[in-house]
Amino acid sequence: MGIPSVIRWAIVLMALPTLLFGLAGVASASSASPGTGWVRLAHLSPNTPAVDVYLYSFGDPSAELVLHHVGYGAVSPYQPVNAGDYTVAMRAAGAGATTKPVLSATLAVVAGHAYTVAGLGPESGLRLQVLDDQLTTPPDEALVRVVQASLRQHIVTVTYGGNSVVSDLAFASVSSYKAVHPATAALHIAGPNETVSSTISLAAGTVHTVVVLDAANGLSVDNILDAQGSAVMPAGGAATGLGGTAPHAPSPLPWLLLIGAGSLAVAAGSLRLRRLGRKRA
Repeated sequence: MGIPSVIRWAIVLMALPTLLFGLAGVASASSASPGTGWVRLAHLSPNTPAVDVYLYSFGDPSAELVLHHVGYGAVSPYQPVNAGDYTVAMRAAGAGATTKPVLSATLAVVAGHAYTVAGLGPESGLRLQVLDDQLTTPPDEALVRVVQASLRQHIVTVTYGGNSVVSDLAFASVSSYKAVHPATAALHIAGPNETVSSTISLAAGTVHTVVVLDAANGLSVDNILDAQGSAVMPAGGAATGLGGTAPHAPSPLPWLLLIGAGSLAVAAGSLRLRRLGRKRA
């Protein structure tokens, strides 16, 4: 005797969610990105006017990211980009997108790594420098590095909580990261003609870049949080891509409807079998 049609349909409906879940998994794997890195851009040249900064994927004339009228001291949030080769171009603020860049630099983004592309130096010797940003720290410690972007104080020495972070750091230079004990303590910056202090908190597992800047009334300090407790996503990088939106989890409603339909079909099949059994009896 063949299987009643209602039972056959119940079996198909019950198997359908599993089949669709499998197909969704295959589609997700096939569309996965080759890997993501993070890039941020900075203007740290005191006597250079505002600029427009462009980020191009290698071989693609369409910019993936454009920052307009970026002034001295500005550091953008991290932006996630696919691993690969890129060009960073800097043009005078308001210049056409097809005009020749004032400066350009190449950047090789490795998946899981973060980079800062900074304009450093005086206007007459302006350069774009690619900095490798660290995302993890030694256990129970914080990391801090210093970018010396003050033209007024050509050399600075930096201490944190009375301990040396870097000594005699020259203008337009970047120190290596240094591990420090987590604390809320005084960050002291001393130049030949001026000193400045501020109290900052460095928590365990955080990575910081301290930028020394010229301000209207002397030195100023910008404490930038690079990463916080994870190597997966740097601090300041929103999971939105370059102007897109974060992916949303698919709704479970279609699967629940299918499972419910399968359950109803099975129940109907069982009821029909019982009725057939009673008739034969």
